[in-house]
Amino acid sequence: MKFKFDHDYHIHSKISSCSNDPEQTTERILQYACDNNLREICITDHYWDSAVDGASNWYKPQDFEHISAAKPLPKADGVKFLFGCETDMDKFFTVGIPKERFDDFDFVIIPTTHLHMKGFTITEADAASNERRAELWVERLEKLLAMDLPFRKIGIAHLACCLINNRSREDLLNTLSLISDSDMERVFKKAAEVGVGIEINQYDMIFKTDADIEIILRPFRIAKTAGCKFYLGCDAHHPKDLMESRARFDRAIDLLGLTEDDKFHIGE
Repeated sequence: MKFKFDHDYHIHSKISSCSNDPEQTTERILQYACDNNLREICITDHYWDSAVDGASNWYKPQDFEHISAAKPLPKADGVKFLFGCETDMDKFFTVGIPKERFDDFDFVIIPTTHLHMKGFTITEADAASNERRAELWVERLEKLLAMDLPFRKIGIAHLACCLINNRSREDLLNTLSLISDSDMERVFKKAAEVGVGIEINQYDMIFKTDADIEIILRPFRIAKTAGCKFYLGCDAHHPKDLMESRARFDRAIDLLGLTEDDKFHIGE
């Protein structure tokens, strides 16, 4: 059976500093779920726990007390509204959530591709080279997957996003092309083994040329062959982002040939 758009596990509210949109309320997010017949949605505001040293000045205010202000989450019949977060991994491979905090969340997103935060997630020297960024794509994912974490409730966000190399679209595509099939096969085999979810992010699925499609989808095709499971994440920061997601998800599902057997289920 074809993969159904029946969930969205990556949504920001006005609480995230990169949103700060008074219209991006939990009530508006719930309405998005109802409008699209989604059975599960998850709020994932940016978060770095105050118990973990090393937060950037941007992350520091976004602690557990801050993101918990989203609760209690609104309710609607037939929709399960989950409480999650999007934390981060710094340049020392430190993750911004202590192990004891995982029980406070239904789902935790840990991106490894936030390579736009110079000085925090990437050094100035590493940022200068497409080759080094490609190496870090592999290295950071491998470091995360080697940790002792509850991967059945963790998602790896936007593995082909522009933040890998935001100098230009050409640099992004070049960086992704520099990652070998064998490196991708190795890390995705490990991802499948630990049971982590791989995100289909709506912004990764914006293509400008046929060549774009092949480069962007290659990691996901290799992940599928390796046995990884996928979830959908619109990564919305504003109401208009919610409205654009369905068409992008539908196209990605078709291009990747995803079925219900490829779906990630939190906790399973």
